[in-house]
Amino acid sequence: MRIVIIGDGKVGHKIATELSEDDYDVVVIDQNENQLSSTSNTLDVLCIPGDGADAEVQRAAGVDHADLVIACTSLDEINMLSCLVARRVGARHTIARVRNPIYYNQINFLKEDLRLSMAVNPEMEAADEIARVLLFPAASKVESFVKGKVEMVEFPIRNGSPLEGMVLKNLARTLSVKVLVGIVQRGKEVFIPDGEFTLQAGDKIHIIAAHSEVEQFFRKIGQASQKIRKVMMIGGGRLGFYLAKQLIDLKMQVKIIERDYDKCMELAEQLPEATIIYGDTRDHALLEEEGLNSADAFVSFTSVDEENMLAAFYAKTMGVKKIVAKVEEESLSVMTEAMGIDSVVSPKALTADLILGYVRARHSSMKSENIESIYQLVNGQIEAMEFVIGNTAKYVNIPLKDLPIKANNLIAAIARGSEVIVPGGMDVILPGDSVIVVTMNKKVQNFDEILK
Repeated sequence: MRIVIIGDGKVGHKIATELSEDDYDVVVIDQNENQLSSTSNTLDVLCIPGDGADAEVQRAAGVDHADLVIACTSLDEINMLSCLVARRVGARHTIARVRNPIYYNQINFLKEDLRLSMAVNPEMEAADEIARVLLFPAASKVESFVKGKVEMVEFPIRNGSPLEGMVLKNLARTLSVKVLVGIVQRGKEVFIPDGEFTLQAGDKIHIIAAHSEVEQFFRKIGQASQKIRKVMMIGGGRLGFYLAKQLIDLKMQVKIIERDYDKCMELAEQLPEATIIYGDTRDHALLEEEGLNSADAFVSFTSVDEENMLAAFYAKTMGVKKIVAKVEEESLSVMTEAMGIDSVVSPKALTADLILGYVRARHSSMKSENIESIYQLVNGQIEAMEFVIGNTAKYVNIPLKDLPIKANNLIAAIARGSEVIVPGGMDVILPGDSVIVVTMNKKVQNFDEILK
């Protein structure tokens, strides 16, 4: 499968790294020859210098024979134009990163004319993730499958929690909830646990269940925090705009502090229900004056990772219960847990993961099932994948206890119509089911590969 990536920034480089490791035929186009030289020296990819929107540059990169072209430069217009040119040159499929709300609001209209297979909006995806986390204040991360019917929720086990010392096979019966623990992170070790696994305080676990069951689970373990009503945000860029719109729709009170006056005026016009404050986001006295102490949640996403981390840490010291920070650099994100920052979001990493999921889905489209979504978890050590099972699959109608599943793989949930099944040994997979699989094997392309 030949894939051409236009733009060798953080998103493009992450995609190129992952795809080259999976043995795809990858070509990278960028105008920055120094960046390309570094990529050429570290990755097994072909690098072509030049403008990605230039048809001749695209032909030199083999776009006329490409299965997929991914345009992820920093400019929406270049991305959309590059995809249009790529389809004219001969690419079979195209993906564009589109961030501007004006363009993205019309993307369904534009996709047909531009012949786009997919458009990804990093800030919109990040806003969706933060909104999900704010709906579950006890959670540090929430992933969604099957159009929101199934959720995977990450949270730490505190000292004194009812989960401390619990053997997993007893969890559902003890708490009377239909949830499954799919991942346990204990220090530097990561487990896909079986029923005999015993939970400890300090473990960070991922549970998988329907939304209503997750709510019930948190109530049963005494972590059903009061709903978040007041949210203070610093940074009023595109992410702030998208998130504020969602939170206002959820009836939350939103206050945004932004140090660019023109942006403040624009936000005030676009978001009349929100309170917009013009001021220095680094001014702690201003944050206190504007009610930091009474905020239920604090979200920090300026353009500087270090600023976001420091602001989030300050909010933590002031007693704010729920903290979310935008941190793009992986080397910095590992420090956030030690600082007590609950949740970290990276729009660029989210974009790369979505595009990688699409690539894997295209690759598996001729199999007996399709990959609908993929999430990389626990610093990339685990993948959670959603498969839609086709009519020709050989493993349907077989009790799960009789399926020879390889070690470090888990069937975590089955969605059948409106029903979400936390699977037991007698449950079966049927054609049309959406099946959530948790695996340590990052090269899984189809469901058969988790079977012996």
